[in-house]
Amino acid sequence: MGILSALFVGLVFGVGIAISGMINPAKVLNFFDIAGTWDPSLIFVMGGALLTTFVGYRVVLGRPKPILEPKFKLPTKTVIDTRLIGGSAVFGLGWGIAGFCPGAAIPALGSGKYEVLAFVAALLSGIWVANMIQTKQSDKRITA
Repeated sequence: MGILSALFVGLVFGVGIAISGMINPAKVLNFFDIAGTWDPSLIFVMGGALLTTFVGYRVVLGRPKPILEPKFKLPTKTVIDTRLIGGSAVFGLGWGIAGFCPGAAIPALGSGKYEVLAFVAALLSGIWVANMIQTKQSDKRITA
């Protein structure tokens, strides 16, 4: 049941991303081009996402447990460190350069555009490299 609910949620998310225009890198890049062809409509997409998240967390976390899981799986780390800041900076730079974020790139794969395929390939490569680095750092800590 969990995989079907994940598929359903992913489909709803993908359709929302497509309807909002977030799979179009030009729309995203125009949002960042304040001095040129600025398109402020992305503010409404982001505002809708923030409002949904704000309300959704309060409703869902008001329950004793999730519907399809035995317990909530929430982040426990609350420290703002260099990894968080660096990762956020790289995410923002990539979004500003390519016009894609991971959440929009996956539904955009359906467009068949080579730019999307190149972005997703770079994304997966970056995840693989980050995992390799993290594994090596963990191994060093264990042997030390």
